[in-house]
Amino acid sequence: MKKVFVTGITGLLGANVVIKLLQDGYFVIALVRKKNGYLGEKNKNLKLIEASLFSDVSEYLKDVHYVIHIAAETQQNLLSYENYKKINYDAAVHLFSHSEEARVKKFLFVSSANTLGFGRLGDLGNENTPQKYPFTHSFYAKSKLEAENFLLKNNQKTKVVILNPTFMIGAYDHKPSSGKIIFWVWNKKIVFYPEGGKNFVHVEDVAAGILKALEKGQNGEKYILANENLKYKSFFKKVNKLTQQNPIMIPIPDIILRILGLAGDFLRVFEMRTSLSSVNMKALQIDNFYSNKKSIEKLAIEYQSIEKAIEDAVLFFENQKKNRANF
Repeated sequence: MKKVFVTGITGLLGANVVIKLLQDGYFVIALVRKKNGYLGEKNKNLKLIEASLFSDVSEYLKDVHYVIHIAAETQQNLLSYENYKKINYDAAVHLFSHSEEARVKKFLFVSSANTLGFGRLGDLGNENTPQKYPFTHSFYAKSKLEAENFLLKNNQKTKVVILNPTFMIGAYDHKPSSGKIIFWVWNKKIVFYPEGGKNFVHVEDVAAGILKALEKGQNGEKYILANENLKYKSFFKKVNKLTQQNPIMIPIPDIILRILGLAGDFLRVFEMRTSLSSVNMKALQIDNFYSNKKSIEKLAIEYQSIEKAIEDAVLFFENQKKNRANF
């Protein structure tokens, strides 16, 4: 039985990765800040290690075949690059150094598609497209790209594979994280939507892609894990259809988003934490579209429909609500 060391299992992607690893017969050693933060089922082949990302985990990496590093700082309201660099770069370097010493076969780093250049319909972004504005000015995306560059320069002893997922939707989004976009439109009479769009992918497919990369992923390669390129309006219409609602849809003019971004920039000058910023508001105005061609051809991923991802997310949130009502 092959052993896998995983971080970030309390998040949306990490929870789905652990489920698939256990289903596929791996023994999973998972790093968590607090064991009660893991809300999944217990399993004899799952060992939880309570420690920080900067702990010495050498003893737990003995006989480990693969490391999957998912944990990241993803909040949009932090004020400085250092707030992101500590978790997204420094912790990755720390864990990779321990993996090298333990002679781990392969280190999988879960990054973001936004470290790569987005495109538009007919000219999609891919693994060779250089990063573009506004993400060149995103502290999160910059910290992830810095970690990618370090790992790819130091992949001689331990093989490195970079996974670049797009916007993930699906079940086990306990916080919720990306699932907040469902609540943007769910049970609303009026929905305001930005004019841009992004690539959406079922989180189960990203988790499946990570498992495929354990065996098929090539040293030094990046793989975009993506599926459907949609305008926000089109995505919200899919949510409306699946939840059987018909709200009034009103576009948000780009000028309003620019004003909100400038207002957020002003607040940040006074060290007020806010997700409003020119960078974040610009990201809502663009078509943040990507190609999944490489992941299909090289990792043999079969992507599910976005309707299935939305359906699974909605069902999970409904069950959460019922469970809270029963307590």
